[in-house]
Amino acid sequence: MTNQQPQELFTAIDSLLAAVDDGTVLPAPAERVRLREAAGLTPAAVAQALGVRVPSITAWEAGRAEPKGERLQAYRRLLEGLAHRYPATTPPPAAQAPPAPADRAATTAAPAAPTERAAHTEPSASALPTEPTEPAAPAALTEPAAPGVPARQGPARPSAAPPRPATRAAAPRHGSATKSATATAPAPDPRFPHGPLAVVDGDGSAYGTDGIVLDCPATTIPGLVQWTLTESGLGAPRLHRSGRDSDPLIVLTATAAVKFGLPERLEGHEQRRSLRLPADHSVIKQVTKDKWQLTQRGFGPWARIYRKATADRRQCVQLAVLSWDALDERSWPGVTDMHPADIARVLGIYARRVITPRGSTAVCGLELMTALRPPTRAVQDKATGNWVSGYNPGSLGPEAVDPAPPEATAEHPVVVNSGWDGGFLDEEAYQWVRDVELLTDEECTLPYAVGLDLNTAFLAASARLVVGLSAPDHFHHPAFNPKIPGSWLVDLSHIELDPRLPSPFTPDGTRPTGPAWYQTHTLAYAQELGHQITPTRAFLRRETGAYLDPWHDRLKNAYVDTLADLGVTKDLTDAEFLTAMEQHKDADPALAAVLTAIKATVKGGVGKLRERPQGKSYKQGDAWPALQRPTWRPDIRAAVISKARVNMHRKLRNMAKMTGLYPLAVLSDCVVYPSPGDSPLDLLPYDTTTGKPRLGGFRLGPGPGLAKLEGVQTMLWTVDLMEKGLNPARHIKGGDAVLDEGE
Repeated sequence: MTNQQPQELFTAIDSLLAAVDDGTVLPAPAERVRLREAAGLTPAAVAQALGVRVPSITAWEAGRAEPKGERLQAYRRLLEGLAHRYPATTPPPAAQAPPAPADRAATTAAPAAPTERAAHTEPSASALPTEPTEPAAPAALTEPAAPGVPARQGPARPSAAPPRPATRAAAPRHGSATKSATATAPAPDPRFPHGPLAVVDGDGSAYGTDGIVLDCPATTIPGLVQWTLTESGLGAPRLHRSGRDSDPLIVLTATAAVKFGLPERLEGHEQRRSLRLPADHSVIKQVTKDKWQLTQRGFGPWARIYRKATADRRQCVQLAVLSWDALDERSWPGVTDMHPADIARVLGIYARRVITPRGSTAVCGLELMTALRPPTRAVQDKATGNWVSGYNPGSLGPEAVDPAPPEATAEHPVVVNSGWDGGFLDEEAYQWVRDVELLTDEECTLPYAVGLDLNTAFLAASARLVVGLSAPDHFHHPAFNPKIPGSWLVDLSHIELDPRLPSPFTPDGTRPTGPAWYQTHTLAYAQELGHQITPTRAFLRRETGAYLDPWHDRLKNAYVDTLADLGVTKDLTDAEFLTAMEQHKDADPALAAVLTAIKATVKGGVGKLRERPQGKSYKQGDAWPALQRPTWRPDIRAAVISKARVNMHRKLRNMAKMTGLYPLAVLSDCVVYPSPGDSPLDLLPYDTTTGKPRLGGFRLGPGPGLAKLEGVQTMLWTVDLMEKGLNPARHIKGGDAVLDEGE
């Protein structure tokens, strides 16, 4: 306020006086409650008289929202009448006035709250977006200021929000799941009082997190974007001090899409990633007419609309259209069909624990890496003393680097332009079935086959994983060093292992037949097994670091916390854990959907590190958009998968030593064992003295890398599949278990 000119101060005072004269200043919230209670009126009676919902009255009396238009006048008349009948015995608290127009220039801490439809108190049950083509101010150099524009003084909404349908998937009113999910919420950022996102329906209700419902007066997409940036109070703070705040997310229901001039569905494309509005669509014309821009991806299920960033803040809004399949059913099961309040709850929990959604879960997984390890930070130029953007240590940097030829794909320009024919890195997840000829009579007479699934195996593999941060250098006949990340050309065909176990060196579990490229972790395991490693060539990286550590930590906490909210906690016994896992999806469908999305974020994020070209028009040797990202790093993907496969083999080997049991099949992070009983308790190794699980083998539990039951079938059924050349690990659950590498 100290920088305001006298005329601006006088204007602000005049605005306050005008607000008093116009009758737009209401008594303080506490006085509103006193007057209603003094008259013996219930919130329901007042709500019925004013034609609003009870939560709206609650919000007005709590000071979270103010009535507008005709309802403001009617509510003021009620309060004045009650004040005449029931005068206060002591002076009431000072009345609260709405912010004056002059405050708009002075306010920078947080945007004023828009009209809040109600405080919804009942708990409820892919294309990677291209960054704005206009250059933005370095995120590390400036603290984005909130717009600070007060709520629009528009007309009152003609009707209250519709009641929530009885068929929705809602969370229970009480219970540890809801309480825990709420208790973990951090202190709200004053710049974003209404959370990271809102789900807008056809009548203008914007359902936010924590049960709030805002009034959205916009009728066009440009108006919606403007309202979001200036009045909604939506957004989320950065996850790293050198990063940037998350752009607000607006999710449109089918009715909202139609209201804003969008088709309810987009047809005519074979792939969901190809869904886009045509360039001549009226909504596109509205956007460009108002000087907003779309990213190169256009207006699809996930659309990013922006203007050039100013010196103090970004102007960007992320839109998601539900009826265009923005939320993939595989990653967000049942969410699209939920009530908007429940959708906001699901996405809000995910945003709080992972990141504000900005595309598919695979996109979110990749964006989370960058949000937690920004490529640049503010550094001071010693010569000038000015703060400039510089490299952030431990990150991948702001520029994309080419992979080594064996780390790339066959269509990559590095491979095509160099004529590379030296082979490729083949670090993939297991797809192995034991030869039926190696089954013993004792195994075949066991009654059951039990499938064990490792929780988020890729996430567990990313913990403390040292990867390369710089471009690769080529070496001939280097000495193998297990601490240097890279790709090595080595012949491992001479190594003999037990044929009842898959080879740890190939995805199909067969013995190598000659020299091949391997990631460091695969060779380090061969060395651990006692074999000499003699590389002939290598592509190694000089700058290294545990780039994925913060990514691992955040997703691990999200996964474990969400499981705990569903009743699966670390303190359960193995028998209690198995029972809890059978029931956890029924405890709260909304939280169960969040859990599925978290798991999809892990696998999808790893897969996105080697995103392949899309589209029928692509020609081999041409660069595709993903190559422009610093996070297009197939070597990091290979490192994660290599370590996950090695971890699996180490457990298989230890299980054989401790129990004498050998696997029948492995599919990625699922392994099938012959078993005397229909439970993992019948085959896992336990200490005979303490009764605790023995270290080194598979152990049950909710943490990443621990196991859970995938499914149980008869041994006869399992052997029949093996004889047909099928992998029983894919079918042990009673249906196809999807091998999802995130690509």
